[in-house]
Amino acid sequence: MARLPYLDAEALAEADRDLLTRPINLHRALVHSPNAARAFLGLGQFIRHQSRLDPRLRELAILQVGWLARSPYEWSHHVKIGLGFGVSEADIHALIADSAGKPCDLDLPARQVLAAAREITRDGALGAAGYAALAVHFDAERLTDLILTISFYNAVVRVLASLEIDVEPEYRPYLERFPLPAR
Repeated sequence: MARLPYLDAEALAEADRDLLTRPINLHRALVHSPNAARAFLGLGQFIRHQSRLDPRLRELAILQVGWLARSPYEWSHHVKIGLGFGVSEADIHALIADSAGKPCDLDLPARQVLAAAREITRDGALGAAGYAALAVHFDAERLTDLILTISFYNAVVRVLASLEIDVEPEYRPYLERFPLPAR
């Protein structure tokens, strides 16, 4: 159960109702602070709709963060979103295998994106070797967008966990199809 009540658009000032254009539970909790929600959603919108990073690789990076954090909300939402942006079921199974150190069929750039997401998530930064490996495949803009995406979603999973945001019923089937391991 969430620590804050989920607000509906009617509970907001008219000028803030646009914050719930997509009324998912995370947004419905964040609107307790409309200015913070606006800043948060702005970066999320940039990542999803304006970044020049390949959408499939972006979603694999986000999924890796959700997997490592054991975040049911992040994982379920981005399984659905990822499937719409070119992530295949085989990619999701490969991410799970790669996370466990097992062989997988992902191409080298995808494996390096997952490795970078693991390193940033676990160590708090991307080291020189990981950066150099990515720089072979990505220009400075895409590298910046990738690191920003991974870092932002590390913040997102912490917000989700701290506010105890509930997974909406329509996203629960994704957890059944691709279950997270127990903590």
